[in-house]
Amino acid sequence: MKHSLIIFFFLIFGSCFSQDLEEAIYVATEAFNANRNPETFSKLLNKETDFKPQLKTKDHYFAYLFLLVNKANHLDNINQQTKAIAAYEAALDVYNQQELNKVYTYNITEYCLKPLGILYNKVGDYTNAENTIKHYLFLAEKQKDNPNKISGTINLAQLYYTIGKFESANTVAKNGLNTNGLTASQKQKLIQINVNCQIALNLISSTEDIPTKNNVEAYNLNTLETDYNLAIKTKKHKQALQHLNKIISKAYNNTTSSRMLAKLHVKKAQLHYKLDQSEASLTELKGALKFLIPNQDYNGLPKKETLYPENTFIDIFDLLAVLQPNHNNALACYDLSFYISNLLTSTLTSQEAKLIHLSANRKRSESCINLLFDAFQTTSNTTYIELAFNYAEKNKGAILKEMVGKKTLLERYPEDSLLIQEGYFLKQQARLTNTLIKAQYQKNGVQTDTVSQALTIVSRTLKQLQENINNKYPESRDTSASIQQLQSKLKQDNALLVEYFYGETDVFQFIISDKTVALNKIKKDSVFDQSIAKYIDYYNNSSAINNNIPNFTADAFNLYQLLQFDTTSVSKNVIIITDGFLNFIPFESLLSQKTNTTSYSKMPFVANTQTLAYNTSALLYLNTSDFKYTDSVLGVFPVFENSNATLTYSLNEAESIDKQTNAKFLMHQAATKNDALQQAKNYGVLHLSTHASSGTFNIPANIDFIDQKLFLNDLYSLDLNNQLVVLSACETGIGRLTKGEGSMNLVRGFQYAGIENILFSLWKINDLSTSKLMASFYKNYNTTKSPFAANHLSKLDYLNDPSISNVKKSPYYWSAFMYYGHLTPITPTSKTKYILFTFIGLGITLLLWIIIRRRKNGQHT
Repeated sequence: MKHSLIIFFFLIFGSCFSQDLEEAIYVATEAFNANRNPETFSKLLNKETDFKPQLKTKDHYFAYLFLLVNKANHLDNINQQTKAIAAYEAALDVYNQQELNKVYTYNITEYCLKPLGILYNKVGDYTNAENTIKHYLFLAEKQKDNPNKISGTINLAQLYYTIGKFESANTVAKNGLNTNGLTASQKQKLIQINVNCQIALNLISSTEDIPTKNNVEAYNLNTLETDYNLAIKTKKHKQALQHLNKIISKAYNNTTSSRMLAKLHVKKAQLHYKLDQSEASLTELKGALKFLIPNQDYNGLPKKETLYPENTFIDIFDLLAVLQPNHNNALACYDLSFYISNLLTSTLTSQEAKLIHLSANRKRSESCINLLFDAFQTTSNTTYIELAFNYAEKNKGAILKEMVGKKTLLERYPEDSLLIQEGYFLKQQARLTNTLIKAQYQKNGVQTDTVSQALTIVSRTLKQLQENINNKYPESRDTSASIQQLQSKLKQDNALLVEYFYGETDVFQFIISDKTVALNKIKKDSVFDQSIAKYIDYYNNSSAINNNIPNFTADAFNLYQLLQFDTTSVSKNVIIITDGFLNFIPFESLLSQKTNTTSYSKMPFVANTQTLAYNTSALLYLNTSDFKYTDSVLGVFPVFENSNATLTYSLNEAESIDKQTNAKFLMHQAATKNDALQQAKNYGVLHLSTHASSGTFNIPANIDFIDQKLFLNDLYSLDLNNQLVVLSACETGIGRLTKGEGSMNLVRGFQYAGIENILFSLWKINDLSTSKLMASFYKNYNTTKSPFAANHLSKLDYLNDPSISNVKKSPYYWSAFMYYGHLTPITPTSKTKYILFTFIGLGITLLLWIIIRRRKNGQHT
């Protein structure tokens, strides 16, 4: 912020400064700008506290806007990015709420929106960064403001490149090159982003490719940045280092910012590491730290209180960890990376922004688990397993766990106004996000901008609420699963828990019983990957297994061994926390022994000996409430008669449910989305018998009603309280995999909405077999009062049903349905109780008869 702007404001708006308050605000800000230091800044903050309650007129607010912008600029300069963002956001609120644009000519883009967008990018709040940049681009288009349009285009293209959206970045950069008024420097920036994206997308492998692939007018092809990126892409590390040294020299001559110099030194450290030059790498990392936190001792690791939200720190500490001589030092470095990551994500409110950070955290967790596994192998100290388990749990549905935790906290304190407000704004955020997705898909620019700005305002509100709630309930931020608590619950459930962590190079298997913990490491090589892919492919269609039963049985047993599932055989009840592509494996269909039989009913399926439940994380299993049996069912059956999507056996399914429960049905045209969701609140069980889709890259997972679809994002804004949801539809457990969060499927959506017990499917299922399975499920549910047991028994009933042909007993037909939720034990029915009491009575009678006989025999002797 140029201090000379003060003179400009006094000249143009001198007539507005006649009042004492506005003059006092300007004088205080000018005094601070004349000599910025901690003492003058403290004075400015004290005066701001005095000014705020007195603000009344638009002149007052305009002066206060000027104070806030200068305050934010200073906070950014002293590396207090979070506070700087809060100040810029406050300035933006003043500008919008007081409608200052109607009274004053003020470049809100230049002095507020642009630096705010850059700061959002710095701290990793990519969603708000994108919304902010798009907003001032929209304003620039509307006002025919080419300079801000150009800078916005460059910033948006760079943002997309930073977060790995290379195709989007490429499109924005190309379109930007058609803007009038580009300077040579701006044109070069856009072309460079365009080239960088093509290198990342493997469209360019050498400088010779650029003129034909780039389709823009020629420029200096031999830029240092292009040469460096091409060398990195082709793993020519020595060449890359030579180019980087020239880039660094140029950066020093151009008085580049400390932050950018730190980033360049980190890149140099990474290259030295790849060239096995550890000492040189350490030197560069220390140099990077000096730029980010000057005047510090660099002999050891910096103290946490000297750190701030800056993603360059993460790159530094991650590489420092790799260079450490022992696991304790390495873990200390990784923990600092996690600490910075937590600082960055603590102010994020959107799922989209959090997901980007989770991917990096996951890779770091794998490194930590590897270190702890090696330490355990050396020492046999199970404490290392417990620590490794905590690192694995960090990346198990982290966002989902956070949301479930928020709902649980509200249930504990239902009168807390902070929690009530947070719940309201979270739902509003979910609704707006859903609207934004649709507006962007329809390319509605005006609606996109309106909704984006509404989302930004909601985000700011949520950040403030989140800070206040964290201060009030610090325990609410803990999303770890205690081994001791898990063991207590496993003892109660008479179960064993197996949790997988699906890494880039290894798969780790944690096995926890009520008394022991164990950790196994499975090499994730090409054989493993092919075995997983091949087994999933068996369920792409109904004939794949039947066409080659011997191959299937061999592969089913092979995968059982590869996944070391035999380690769970000691337990009848098993809870599985899957991960990565293991989310799509029906473990019940694995074979526990070799077999030559082609008769499915005689095969040693896991389902024959073990009852399985699944979940997203151990914490969600641990916190699942006791299941309360209910036969109150709302059945939603669109049927889709007289269409290509007719569900022929859906009516049979409804009939079987009606026999076993107290059900109400929304059939045919009555099966509308709004009616179903509204009436679901009055029923213990919600049963959806319909079509569903796992979605695409652009379209979220969804499930059909007669009138419209329910999208995954719709579920994020709902509060559901059913004891059980049955998703009798295709692919409800399938969705786009995201690192650190898992499968973005409908099951996750229902969990997000508050459902703990869910029955769902993994692939496109046959509606006849589904009808039979559902009939058996509800019969067993009515008998056992346990969805956990009923799901298991329905599969056995299907396999052992003599009326079903062997071909139809393929696992394709019966193993699609999986269960998330409480491991409810079987509740004896009245008939069972009668039989039990009869046996007890007979036992007592027999015992009395023996006693009497013995006494009589004693008298005779």
